[in-house]
Amino acid sequence: MQLVDNDIFFKKLAALFENSKARGSIWLTHKRLTHDDEGNKEMAAAEGTMDSKEYPCLVRASNGGEEKFSTRVLPADLPAFHATYGALLKSSMTTLRKRDKKREKQRAEAVVVKKKKLSEPVKIDGPKRGNGRKKRQRQIKAAIKRDEALKAAEQKQKEKEEKKKQAEVV
Repeated sequence: MQLVDNDIFFKKLAALFENSKARGSIWLTHKRLTHDDEGNKEMAAAEGTMDSKEYPCLVRASNGGEEKFSTRVLPADLPAFHATYGALLKSSMTTLRKRDKKREKQRAEAVVVKKKKLSEPVKIDGPKRGNGRKKRQRQIKAAIKRDEALKAAEQKQKEKEEKKKQAEVV
């Protein structure tokens, strides 16, 4: 992994985004840079002492394969670095695919249709005997099923309200 200057890092990162426009992935990581020779951090944390020292930030970029590079950003340079970094990311993210919302739309439409069916009463007509008897039995079954669904929906609503009340109490 190459450790490069901030300006070179931005140039290489822009080139990496340009190369992966059609296809590919890029991994970006930020990490606080510490050194092991500064003592045992766990002991200092256990004693309750606060670490007031400012550490540099290590920013890495990789395309998952042959190209890996990183840069060290000093705390004083961090705001300027993040401004440039953010502008580069915004300009490079235009090639991302938008989420396909087709399934979400279908599910929402199905929920609307189901609610509409539940709100409409089932009409039961036809003779009790003779022609149309099976049709009437199907309508009765549908009415019973609708009533059960309404009861289940009411029960769910009550449970949600109870959970909200318990959350408010706590």
